[in-house]
Amino acid sequence: MRKSAIVLLLIFIAGFVSAQEKVDTDMMNKIRNEGLNNSKVMDIAFQLTDVSGPRLTKSPGYDRAANWAITELKKWGLENASLEPWGEFGKSWELQKSYVAMTAPYYRPLIAFPKTWTKGTNGLQNAEVLLITAKDSVELEQYRGKLKGKILIMNRTDTLKQTFKADAGRYTDEELDKMANAKPQQPRQQGGGDTAEMRRRREQFQRSQGPAQLVNKLKEMADKEGAVAVLSTSPRGHDGTLFVQGGGAYAATSPDNFLDIMVAFEDYMTICRLAKAGIPVKIETEVKTSLSARDTKGYNVIAEIKGTDPSLKEEVVMLGGHLDSWQGATGATDNAAGCSVMMEAIRILKTLGIKPRRTIRIALWNGEEQGLLGSRGYVKNHFADPATMELKPEHAKFSSYFNIDNGTGKVRGIYLQGNDKVKDIFAQWLQPFNDLGAKTITISNTGGTDHQSFDAVGLPGFQFIQDEIEYDTRTHHTNMDSYDHLIADDLKQIATIVAAFVYNTAQRDEKLPRKELPQPRGTQQRGF
Repeated sequence: MRKSAIVLLLIFIAGFVSAQEKVDTDMMNKIRNEGLNNSKVMDIAFQLTDVSGPRLTKSPGYDRAANWAITELKKWGLENASLEPWGEFGKSWELQKSYVAMTAPYYRPLIAFPKTWTKGTNGLQNAEVLLITAKDSVELEQYRGKLKGKILIMNRTDTLKQTFKADAGRYTDEELDKMANAKPQQPRQQGGGDTAEMRRRREQFQRSQGPAQLVNKLKEMADKEGAVAVLSTSPRGHDGTLFVQGGGAYAATSPDNFLDIMVAFEDYMTICRLAKAGIPVKIETEVKTSLSARDTKGYNVIAEIKGTDPSLKEEVVMLGGHLDSWQGATGATDNAAGCSVMMEAIRILKTLGIKPRRTIRIALWNGEEQGLLGSRGYVKNHFADPATMELKPEHAKFSSYFNIDNGTGKVRGIYLQGNDKVKDIFAQWLQPFNDLGAKTITISNTGGTDHQSFDAVGLPGFQFIQDEIEYDTRTHHTNMDSYDHLIADDLKQIATIVAAFVYNTAQRDEKLPRKELPQPRGTQQRGF
């Protein structure tokens, strides 16, 4: 062999060796055994869902879940477990009573749920339904002076579209191959981060609500004239599923919002057809809500396993998910699932008695549903403001953040968020779990959740690829998002893989590689 060829071979071998991660096989096996065979993830999920109840941001349910999590994390031996304020939010809101039924032309209980941050009915009301057929604000004027004591319903002409696909599903091999072979996405525009998925969901929701300006104008008139409530619906919510979210502003200085009740599509259309046929419809309802602006700050749950390496212990590895939910159910797949597996990952590591080189910090976020508020506030307070990109000292000491927020489905791989530098590292970390279905790595970005807050200031932040199961079709922001829709074996698998990724990140000689720093977005640019 020629000398030049030998030199090239040695260079190749040296490069190959240097690219190999120091994966502790024995520790991976211990993590796997603890996570799959001794799991407590469903016990954690029970506490965050059935025991705590709905966890709307700033609600008593959120406080119950957050305080339980802090107590449990302290029991496991974590340090600095506390509620950390991230900034101003606004009013708290709690639903204390809800009864809605049609009483004429016959009695029929309705599947219905008030939207958040709306006021109540001030006692039991038995009101006539008034059908609103206006197509614009000019036509709406014909109803002025006629709304007092009425329950209002906007006319709809759409119909239910049956689906012949199963609600639940897992990624096929073809779909995963397509993800793995995806090309790098174009750099986002300054102030961007609004993904196609986010735009699709927003546009679909807006279409389902009718012209927003017209509905808001109707609510203004209804509130002034003393109407009882307005009814809403969404054709996505067929078969009794309600996609029920916010009913207006929640800032401390905002007036209380007019009562807006989300009704199952089938019930809504029954009322519409009766009213259009000239058959009088009456609805009996009593809604009681509690709004408070005593404490307007938002709080995240934060706790740590302190690092032990003298030269690395000030560096941080983070994992988390958002603890807040909407009010229609107990927020099981969105996102008690993510919080439960992150707490379980921490429990696994503490049970195994690890002594991480870097500090491991768990965060259960507040205000995600209102725009990633808790994680954005945390990142701004600790690392950098994306508007200015003036870096704080903690920015240089950060290694990576891992997030779960796509339902109950097991991990199938990970999104690189455009960071090709970590591809080979993550491939080696996933290898011990390939037999559990986790092997896909995609350069693609995914949006709509808290890893974006870190990515927005140039910090490595990652979301795992998860099987969709019935997330978009049945549980996401609905009255069906309960404990019963969690898949125990999938959550065990997620927690196991997350624990391994966090451990490997904490033990590396170097922090995970980063992308280039983004440009400042400016004070007028909003959103991630």
